[in-house]
Amino acid sequence: MEPVSDTSGGYVQSLARGLLVIRAFNESSPEMTLSEVARATDMSRAAARRFLHTLVHLGYVWTDGRVFALTPRVLELGFAYLSSVSLPEIAQPYLERLVAEVHESASVSVLDGPDVVYVARVPTSRIMTVSINIGTRFPAYATSMGRVLLADLSPAELNAYLSEVDLEPLGPHTITTPAAFEEELARIREQGWALVDQELEAGLRSIAAPIRDRANKVVAAVNISSHASRTSPEEARENLLPPLQATAARISADLAVAPQSRAVSR
Repeated sequence: MEPVSDTSGGYVQSLARGLLVIRAFNESSPEMTLSEVARATDMSRAAARRFLHTLVHLGYVWTDGRVFALTPRVLELGFAYLSSVSLPEIAQPYLERLVAEVHESASVSVLDGPDVVYVARVPTSRIMTVSINIGTRFPAYATSMGRVLLADLSPAELNAYLSEVDLEPLGPHTITTPAAFEEELARIREQGWALVDQELEAGLRSIAAPIRDRANKVVAAVNISSHASRTSPEEARENLLPPLQATAARISADLAVAPQSRAVSR
């Protein structure tokens, strides 16, 4: 986990470090000792102890005196975001209709730093070895939704992204060179959709389309995921893309007339 540094006169380091402690807990480390939290956050034991006990006092962390774990109260932090925007509630019924039509899982995500974050989802059968829930994050470069979102970045924003991200091979076909990746984004920008074939995980094939706001900016993406054994790339383009694009258009149309205070932004 990257250390926290002060980059602005308005930067509150103690708040940033407290959030760093919360983010240290994840699926592979749901419970940690003080020493483990200190290592994960690159803090001293004394500093980690202060932040952990503050979070315990506030109800965000539980401890038995030896190990620490997050409590369900941390969900309030995510729900505050979800309840402040209209995108998830707008998208959900359209996702349900799409899944009923194509009999595959569908999701909506937004770009957050180097990752896509799932904000709405309707699953069918499980097709990945990791579970996907609201709030799940994946590296944007290896996902169809991430590429749709990255394709809309300005050249400066894309250069900054590529300078910070290591294009690691996550699946058997992952694009791992910046030149090839930029070429793929140019293709996505021109055609208006993205197809990712076993780049995030072996056996997973997904296709995504952009969701736009009233200013025609891409603010989210919607996808359909399928197992490679069920759907070929050609079948995805022929059978899944048309209903997917129709769904993206409907969500975009509703988002465009949503109250401005609840609009989604990058």
